[in-house]
Amino acid sequence: MTFWHNSTTGPGKAYWEETAAAFEAANPGVQIEIQSIQNEDMDGKLQTALNSGDAPDIFMARGGGKLADVVEAGQVLDITDSVSAEAEAALGEGVLGAFAVDGKTYGMPVSVLPGGIYHSEDLFAAAGITAAPTTMAELGAAVTALKGTGVAPVALGAKDAWPAAHWYYFFALRECSQETLEAAARSMTFDDGCWRKAGEDLEAFADTEPFNEGFLTTAAQQGAGSSAGLIANHKAAMELMGAWNPGVIASLTPDEQPLADLAWFPFPAVEGGEGDPQAMMGGVDGFSCSAQAPAEECTAFLNFIVGKEQQEGYAEAFQTLPASQEAQGVVDDPALQDVLAAYNEAPYVSVWLDTLYGQNVGNALNAAVVEMLAGSGSPESVVEAVSAAAAKG
Repeated sequence: MTFWHNSTTGPGKAYWEETAAAFEAANPGVQIEIQSIQNEDMDGKLQTALNSGDAPDIFMARGGGKLADVVEAGQVLDITDSVSAEAEAALGEGVLGAFAVDGKTYGMPVSVLPGGIYHSEDLFAAAGITAAPTTMAELGAAVTALKGTGVAPVALGAKDAWPAAHWYYFFALRECSQETLEAAARSMTFDDGCWRKAGEDLEAFADTEPFNEGFLTTAAQQGAGSSAGLIANHKAAMELMGAWNPGVIASLTPDEQPLADLAWFPFPAVEGGEGDPQAMMGGVDGFSCSAQAPAEECTAFLNFIVGKEQQEGYAEAFQTLPASQEAQGVVDDPALQDVLAAYNEAPYVSVWLDTLYGQNVGNALNAAVVEMLAGSGSPESVVEAVSAAAAKG
């Protein structure tokens, strides 16, 4: 079987090599050919492979509208009757449900990745910030204080588009009600005023110049000059990102070890917003089998990778939150423990909007947010771009 994942270096890449080898040893006659692809290139390469009929047997999936699109195209295997009882029990209905479309299961989750703001406690202390911001006013005050110390308050890798769009997503999470977010996923209409208000919130925040110099041409996760690299090397104090971030940051510190002073706090509340201030947004990363994959062997591999031992190894290799509840005991990073506590207490968790609304609408949204931050767009043009993409289907 061919297997595509997005871990190109370090412990993550080694984890998948070891896991594939362990599965091969337990299943004589099965061979897994691995291809590791840079995360930012994955969606495009995978879509091309799916459309050409030359998809890998096992590939990354993230649920939402993106998964629904490949289900509709008949490109992914229905594994509903092949999920083991052990996997169902360890994952729970909510997490496994992230890969459900019309009541059927099309993938297996390996990690839960809620978002929030990662920050350097040392840089906060140097700026006199004694508590994590809980409101946008407090976040603005923190930005001002950090500027006085000479570091970039917020790292942003807008070159990759989606990190910039995350700021819009979270403002929308705070401005829009849960019902509005879910209704838009069904109707693909964005007429509610909260969508424009989210853009106005981001525009106002961006006007305070919180981001690193050159953020529009900064990558998110590649090298010391990326947004994650700026955090890793104490050149910037905060980054809005998902729960994979501690592992990425650790790979970019001078000694390639976890950043000792890394902490986390939820996205602040927005005054007057209709969204619950405790609501979270994030993703569930997992893997699916292509429609042409050998069903028995492929589903066996998916069940294998959510076993307790493999999930514990995954959490340690990627320094992130495993999907299996049985494996969450190995999470010892303080920042991730805070993320997990907030996740477990959240009244609801929305999927990343570019995932929720599908690839075409998601790409239009991400691009429109970057254009607004670059000064060539507006809150209104963000809504217009998304609506136009939705109308095209």
